[in-house]
Amino acid sequence: MIGILGGSFDPIHYGHLRTALDVQLALGLDEIRLMPLRDPPHRDALASSAETRLAMVKAAVVDEPLFRVDDRELARTGKSYTLDTLLSLREELGDEPLCLLMGTDAFRGFPGWYKPGEILKQAHLVVMQRPGKVRPEIYPERRVATADALRGSSTGHILFQPVTQLDISATHIRAMLRAGQNPRYLLPDAVLAIIRQQNLYR
Repeated sequence: MIGILGGSFDPIHYGHLRTALDVQLALGLDEIRLMPLRDPPHRDALASSAETRLAMVKAAVVDEPLFRVDDRELARTGKSYTLDTLLSLREELGDEPLCLLMGTDAFRGFPGWYKPGEILKQAHLVVMQRPGKVRPEIYPERRVATADALRGSSTGHILFQPVTQLDISATHIRAMLRAGQNPRYLLPDAVLAIIRQQNLYR
């Protein structure tokens, strides 16, 4: 069973990494694929290039064997639609159960994604729930309570998984850097080194 975490990662930080590891540990995932997006359909223009964001993600997880960086989104042109990525993964992985990781806010907006019903035909959803977040009342008929339920089929279920409370955002990190503040301990030192070397987010 493989986890998939896509994002702009502009920059990647511990809010991404710790919660993904929480899910891996709880569900016993074989690996988690981190997928930097080229052109997210619901986001404004990104602050750094695809190549730089990919380098930051690779630097962040170089010592974590459970995380694998997957750059297939960056190899495509046009908007980064989740369904296209999942179809590509299906060609590679066959019927392997796939778990699409997302936060509670992203799940709340999931019905507005490109072809959400088709996405659920290609993967499970694992909603990473931080303490105090209210579960959106959507797709109740698809909800399951255990990792075993996810393993029993390759697609279509939704699991809410508690994760560590980390109030870290890339927006805040970029604002700190613009203000000349030090964001150390909010993101890996290797990522901060790239940011400083390239004078990003100034």
